[in-house]
Amino acid sequence: MEDAWSVEKWEASDGKPLLEESSFATLFPKYREKYLREVWPIVTKALSKVGVACELNLIEGSMTVLTTRKTSDPYVILKARDLIKLLARSIPVAQALKILDDETHCDVIKIGTLVRNKDRFARRRQRLVGPDGSTLKALELLTGCYVLVQGNTVSAMGPVKGLKQVRRVVEECFRNIHPIYNIKILMIKRELAKDPNLKHENWDRFLPKFHHKNVPTKKPLKIREKNEYTPFPPAPTPSKKDLAIESGDYFHPPEDEKKKKKKDDDKKKRPRDDNNNNKKKKKKME
Repeated sequence: MEDAWSVEKWEASDGKPLLEESSFATLFPKYREKYLREVWPIVTKALSKVGVACELNLIEGSMTVLTTRKTSDPYVILKARDLIKLLARSIPVAQALKILDDETHCDVIKIGTLVRNKDRFARRRQRLVGPDGSTLKALELLTGCYVLVQGNTVSAMGPVKGLKQVRRVVEECFRNIHPIYNIKILMIKRELAKDPNLKHENWDRFLPKFHHKNVPTKKPLKIREKNEYTPFPPAPTPSKKDLAIESGDYFHPPEDEKKKKKKDDDKKKRPRDDNNNNKKKKKKME
Protein backbone atom coordinates (compact mmCIF):
# COMPACT_ATOMS: atom_id res chain seq x y z
CA MET A 1 0.00 0.00 0.00
CA GLU A 2 1.60 3.26 -1.13
CA ASP A 3 -0.12 5.70 1.22
CA ALA A 4 -1.57 4.26 4.42
CA TRP A 5 -3.03 7.65 5.43
CA SER A 6 -5.20 8.11 2.32
CA VAL A 7 -9.00 8.16 2.75
CA GLU A 8 -11.37 6.93 0.08
CA LYS A 9 -13.66 9.62 -1.26
CA TRP A 10 -17.36 9.31 -0.39
CA GLU A 11 -20.05 9.76 -3.00
CA ALA A 12 -23.73 10.42 -2.33
CA SER A 13 -24.77 7.38 -4.38
CA ASP A 14 -22.79 5.02 -2.09
CA GLY A 15 -25.17 5.27 0.87
CA LYS A 16 -28.83 5.22 1.82
CA PRO A 17 -30.87 7.17 4.43
CA LEU A 18 -30.18 6.21 8.04
CA LEU A 19 -32.74 4.37 10.18
CA GLU A 20 -31.87 5.91 13.57
CA GLU A 21 -31.24 9.54 14.49
CA SER A 22 -27.83 10.42 15.96
CA SER A 23 -27.07 13.69 17.74
CA PHE A 24 -24.12 15.35 19.47
CA ALA A 25 -24.06 18.46 21.65
CA THR A 26 -21.27 20.60 23.07
CA LEU A 27 -21.14 23.64 25.35
CA PHE A 28 -19.45 26.91 24.45
CA PRO A 29 -18.09 29.73 26.66
CA LYS A 30 -19.99 32.96 27.23
CA TYR A 31 -17.57 35.12 25.21
CA ARG A 32 -18.28 33.05 22.04
CA GLU A 33 -22.03 33.73 22.14
CA LYS A 34 -21.97 36.93 20.07
CA TYR A 35 -19.70 35.47 17.36
CA LEU A 36 -21.66 32.22 17.07
CA ARG A 37 -24.93 34.11 16.73
CA GLU A 38 -23.46 36.06 13.78
CA VAL A 39 -21.98 33.07 11.91
CA TRP A 40 -24.68 30.49 12.67
CA PRO A 41 -26.50 30.99 9.30
CA ILE A 42 -23.21 30.08 7.54
CA VAL A 43 -22.87 26.92 9.66
CA THR A 44 -26.50 25.93 9.03
CA LYS A 45 -26.09 26.37 5.26
CA ALA A 46 -22.87 24.30 5.16
CA LEU A 47 -24.34 21.46 7.23
CA SER A 48 -27.60 21.36 5.26
CA LYS A 49 -25.58 20.51 2.12
CA VAL A 50 -24.41 17.26 3.77
CA GLY A 51 -27.84 16.50 5.25
CA VAL A 52 -27.17 17.45 8.89
CA ALA A 53 -29.38 19.71 11.03
CA CYS A 54 -27.99 22.00 13.75
CA GLU A 55 -29.37 23.97 16.69
CA LEU A 56 -27.95 26.86 18.72
CA ASN A 57 -29.29 27.17 22.27
CA LEU A 58 -28.23 30.51 23.77
CA ILE A 59 -30.06 29.91 27.07
CA GLU A 60 -28.14 26.72 27.91
CA GLY A 61 -25.05 27.79 25.95
CA SER A 62 -24.89 24.68 23.77
CA MET A 63 -24.67 23.64 20.10
CA THR A 64 -26.33 20.47 18.79
CA VAL A 65 -25.98 18.58 15.48
CA LEU A 66 -28.24 15.72 14.42
CA THR A 67 -28.85 13.51 11.41
CA THR A 68 -31.91 13.86 9.14
CA ARG A 69 -33.61 11.75 6.48
CA LYS A 70 -31.37 13.37 3.88
CA THR A 71 -28.19 12.12 5.61
CA SER A 72 -26.56 9.39 3.52
CA ASP A 73 -22.95 9.47 4.80
CA PRO A 74 -22.85 7.82 8.27
CA TYR A 75 -19.51 9.43 9.14
CA VAL A 76 -20.58 13.01 8.40
CA ILE A 77 -22.28 13.35 11.81
CA LEU A 78 -18.87 12.83 13.47
CA LYS A 79 -17.45 15.54 11.22
CA ALA A 80 -20.29 17.85 12.29
CA ARG A 81 -19.52 17.03 15.94
CA ASP A 82 -15.89 18.05 15.38
CA LEU A 83 -17.10 21.25 13.69
CA ILE A 84 -19.08 22.49 16.71
CA LYS A 85 -16.24 21.42 19.01
CA LEU A 86 -13.78 23.57 17.04
CA LEU A 87 -16.18 26.53 16.96
CA ALA A 88 -16.43 26.34 20.76
CA ARG A 89 -12.60 26.47 20.99
CA SER A 90 -12.42 29.88 19.21
CA ILE A 91 -11.50 28.65 15.71
CA PRO A 92 -12.91 30.95 12.96
CA VAL A 93 -15.86 29.57 11.03
CA ALA A 94 -14.02 29.72 7.66
CA GLN A 95 -11.28 27.47 9.02
CA ALA A 96 -13.61 25.22 11.05
CA LEU A 97 -15.78 24.37 7.99
CA LYS A 98 -12.74 22.71 6.36
CA ILE A 99 -13.22 19.81 8.81
CA LEU A 100 -16.10 18.60 6.60
CA ASP A 101 -13.52 17.53 3.98
CA ASP A 102 -12.56 13.85 4.04
CA GLU A 103 -8.81 14.58 4.12
CA THR A 104 -9.02 16.97 7.09
CA HIS A 105 -9.14 15.76 10.70
CA CYS A 106 -8.88 17.51 14.06
CA ASP A 107 -7.40 16.97 17.49
CA VAL A 108 -8.17 19.01 20.63
CA ILE A 109 -5.25 18.57 23.05
CA LYS A 110 -6.03 19.30 26.71
CA ILE A 111 -3.02 20.96 28.34
CA GLY A 112 -4.60 22.29 31.55
CA THR A 113 -3.65 19.25 33.65
CA LEU A 114 -0.12 18.72 32.29
CA VAL A 115 1.47 21.33 34.61
CA ARG A 116 0.23 22.15 38.11
CA ASN A 117 2.01 25.45 38.71
CA LYS A 118 0.08 28.29 37.01
CA ASP A 119 3.13 30.48 36.36
CA ARG A 120 5.08 27.56 34.88
CA PHE A 121 2.04 26.61 32.77
CA ALA A 122 1.78 30.16 31.36
CA ARG A 123 5.53 30.25 30.54
CA ARG A 124 5.48 26.91 28.73
CA ARG A 125 2.34 27.82 26.80
CA GLN A 126 4.03 31.03 25.68
CA ARG A 127 7.12 29.00 24.75
CA LEU A 128 4.91 26.91 22.43
CA VAL A 129 3.56 30.04 20.73
CA GLY A 130 7.01 31.65 20.49
CA PRO A 131 7.91 35.31 19.92
CA ASP A 132 5.23 36.83 17.64
CA GLY A 133 3.88 33.31 17.01
CA SER A 134 7.04 32.21 15.14
CA THR A 135 7.32 28.77 16.78
CA LEU A 136 3.66 27.99 16.09
CA LYS A 137 4.02 29.16 12.48
CA ALA A 138 7.06 26.89 11.94
CA LEU A 139 5.12 23.95 13.41
CA GLU A 140 2.20 24.64 11.05
CA LEU A 141 4.48 24.73 7.99
CA LEU A 142 6.27 21.48 8.87
CA THR A 143 3.17 19.46 9.81
CA GLY A 144 0.70 20.96 7.33
CA CYS A 145 -1.78 21.58 10.17
CA TYR A 146 -3.63 24.61 11.48
CA VAL A 147 -2.81 25.07 15.20
CA LEU A 148 -4.54 27.40 17.68
CA VAL A 149 -3.64 27.79 21.35
CA GLN A 150 -6.65 28.92 23.39
CA GLY A 151 -6.92 28.75 27.18
CA ASN A 152 -6.35 25.21 28.42
CA THR A 153 -6.51 23.54 25.00
CA VAL A 154 -4.54 23.37 21.75
CA SER A 155 -6.73 22.78 18.69
CA ALA A 156 -5.15 21.33 15.54
CA MET A 157 -6.61 20.65 12.08
CA GLY A 158 -4.96 18.78 9.22
CA PRO A 159 -3.90 15.32 8.03
CA VAL A 160 -3.64 12.45 10.53
CA LYS A 161 0.14 12.19 10.21
CA GLY A 162 0.58 15.88 10.96
CA LEU A 163 -1.81 15.75 13.95
CA LYS A 164 0.30 13.03 15.58
CA GLN A 165 3.40 15.21 15.20
CA VAL A 166 1.61 18.25 16.63
CA ARG A 167 0.40 16.30 19.68
CA ARG A 168 3.91 15.03 20.36
CA VAL A 169 5.45 18.52 20.16
CA VAL A 170 2.75 20.03 22.41
CA GLU A 171 2.93 17.34 25.10
CA GLU A 172 6.75 17.39 25.18
CA CYS A 173 6.73 21.19 25.40
CA PHE A 174 4.79 20.93 28.67
CA ARG A 175 7.27 18.28 29.85
CA ASN A 176 9.96 20.98 29.66
CA ILE A 177 11.36 19.96 26.24
CA HIS A 178 11.68 23.04 24.06
CA PRO A 179 9.67 22.87 20.78
CA ILE A 180 12.71 23.98 18.77
CA TYR A 181 14.32 20.54 19.24
CA ASN A 182 11.31 18.74 17.77
CA ILE A 183 11.07 21.31 14.99
CA LYS A 184 14.70 20.58 14.03
CA ILE A 185 13.92 16.85 13.90
CA LEU A 186 10.87 17.51 11.70
CA MET A 187 12.98 19.63 9.32
CA ILE A 188 15.57 16.84 8.97
CA LYS A 189 12.84 14.23 8.38
CA ARG A 190 11.33 16.46 5.71
CA GLU A 191 14.65 16.59 3.83
CA LEU A 192 15.22 12.84 4.21
CA ALA A 193 11.76 12.10 2.79
CA LYS A 194 12.79 13.75 -0.49
CA ASP A 195 15.48 11.09 -1.08
CA PRO A 196 13.89 7.93 -2.59
CA ASN A 197 16.94 5.82 -1.66
CA LEU A 198 16.28 6.38 2.07
CA LYS A 199 12.59 5.57 1.85
CA HIS A 200 12.84 2.09 3.40
CA GLU A 201 15.80 2.76 5.72
CA ASN A 202 16.04 3.68 9.38
CA TRP A 203 16.59 7.42 9.89
CA ASP A 204 17.77 7.29 13.51
CA ARG A 205 21.42 7.75 12.55
CA PHE A 206 20.60 11.05 10.82
CA LEU A 207 18.48 12.52 13.63
CA PRO A 208 20.11 14.53 16.44
CA LYS A 209 19.96 13.13 19.97
CA PHE A 210 19.33 15.71 22.65
CA HIS A 211 20.16 14.84 26.25
CA HIS A 212 18.61 16.60 29.19
CA LYS A 213 21.28 18.30 31.29
CA ASN A 214 20.85 19.25 34.91
CA VAL A 215 22.77 22.52 34.97
CA PRO A 216 23.78 23.36 38.56
CA THR A 217 22.55 26.77 39.61
CA LYS A 218 24.69 28.90 41.89
CA LYS A 219 23.00 29.64 45.17
CA PRO A 220 23.59 33.09 46.74
CA LEU A 221 26.21 33.01 49.46
CA LYS A 222 24.87 33.70 52.93
CA ILE A 223 27.38 35.78 54.91
CA ARG A 224 27.06 34.90 58.56
CA GLU A 225 27.87 37.61 61.08
CA LYS A 226 30.43 36.45 63.63
CA ASN A 227 29.76 37.08 67.30
CA GLU A 228 32.27 38.90 69.45
CA TYR A 229 34.98 36.68 70.88
CA THR A 230 34.80 36.03 74.62
CA PRO A 231 37.36 33.85 76.43
CA PHE A 232 34.77 32.65 78.96
CA PRO A 233 32.35 29.85 78.15
CA PRO A 234 28.63 30.69 77.97
CA ALA A 235 26.60 30.46 81.16
CA PRO A 236 24.66 27.21 81.60
CA THR A 237 20.95 27.43 80.90
CA PRO A 238 18.97 27.40 84.18
CA SER A 239 16.86 24.32 84.91
CA LYS A 240 13.19 24.37 85.97
CA LYS A 241 14.22 23.96 89.60
CA ASP A 242 16.56 26.97 89.41
CA LEU A 243 13.82 29.09 87.90
CA ALA A 244 11.37 27.96 90.59
CA ILE A 245 13.87 28.88 93.36
CA GLU A 246 14.44 32.34 91.82
CA SER A 247 10.71 33.06 91.61
CA GLY A 248 9.97 31.55 95.05
CA ASP A 249 7.53 28.96 93.74
CA TYR A 250 9.83 26.20 94.90
CA PHE A 251 9.09 27.00 98.60
CA HIS A 252 5.29 27.14 98.04
CA PRO A 253 4.10 23.83 96.66
CA PRO A 254 0.71 23.63 94.91
CA GLU A 255 -1.03 22.17 98.01
CA ASP A 256 -0.06 25.19 100.13
CA GLU A 257 -1.40 27.50 97.44
CA LYS A 258 -4.79 25.77 97.59
CA LYS A 259 -4.88 26.22 101.37
CA LYS A 260 -3.99 29.90 100.98
CA LYS A 261 -6.83 30.39 98.51
CA LYS A 262 -9.28 28.82 100.95
CA LYS A 263 -8.04 31.08 103.78
CA ASP A 264 -8.36 34.16 101.58
CA ASP A 265 -11.89 33.16 100.59
CA ASP A 266 -12.82 32.60 104.27
CA LYS A 267 -11.45 36.03 105.21
CA LYS A 268 -13.54 37.67 102.48
CA LYS A 269 -16.69 35.89 103.68
CA ARG A 270 -16.22 36.68 107.42
CA PRO A 271 -16.71 40.47 107.33
CA ARG A 272 -20.00 39.98 105.44
CA ASP A 273 -21.26 37.50 108.06
CA ASP A 274 -20.26 39.87 110.91
CA ASN A 275 -22.16 42.76 109.30
CA ASN A 276 -25.29 40.62 108.93
CA ASN A 277 -25.13 39.56 112.60
CA ASN A 278 -24.76 43.19 113.77
CA LYS A 279 -27.83 44.21 111.77
CA LYS A 280 -29.91 41.43 113.30
CA LYS A 281 -28.87 42.50 116.85
CA LYS A 282 -29.88 46.11 116.19
CA LYS A 283 -33.32 45.02 115.00
CA LYS A 284 -33.85 42.97 118.17
CA MET A 285 -32.82 45.90 120.37
CA GLU A 286 -35.33 48.12 118.64
